[in-house]
Amino acid sequence: MFTGIITDVGTVASLEKSGDTKIRITTAFDTSDIEIGASIACSGVCLTVTDKGGDWFAAEASEETLSVTNLRNWAVGSRVNLERALKIGDELGGHIVTGHVDAVISVKAMETIGDSTKVTFSLPTKFAAFVAPKGSVTLDGVSLTVNEVGDDYFTVNIISHTKERTAFDALAIEQLINMEIDVLARYVARMNEVKK
Repeated sequence: MFTGIITDVGTVASLEKSGDTKIRITTAFDTSDIEIGASIACSGVCLTVTDKGGDWFAAEASEETLSVTNLRNWAVGSRVNLERALKIGDELGGHIVTGHVDAVISVKAMETIGDSTKVTFSLPTKFAAFVAPKGSVTLDGVSLTVNEVGDDYFTVNIISHTKERTAFDALAIEQLINMEIDVLARYVARMNEVKK
């Protein structure tokens, strides 16, 4: 489990395709206390640490993971939002995030408003019921509050603090973003479905 509060922006140092794709990511994390087998959210995708060094860790992504996330577009030099798994007693500053991506969506528009950036994202029809104004959504691992929802889009405001501490400082139109819907919205919808 994660919170959607990014604690480092890493960089893809290498990609090796042999069976699964082996990814090495450089990080400012203290890797001495990262266990092999630990989970790290990498731009919203929960990956398992398979190896590590002084300033890097490695993980593997299956074809399934590549097919349903934007990891398929990663290259050496790609910047990655990182968050280590939540520990009992940690502050829950964002919302509950699983690291399981529901859809890859795209940036449709950006508008500067004061020091913030209003960003409009595409919204697949099958997920529209799970996204609500003032609700939470996870985008590339970042917990954000939804402002407005339309039939095929939603908007968020990204404040300057978030831009400075995530890979969103280089967000661009048509960029593909991993989206995870709020787990609470998922279960409420499922409960309502079962009651019918």
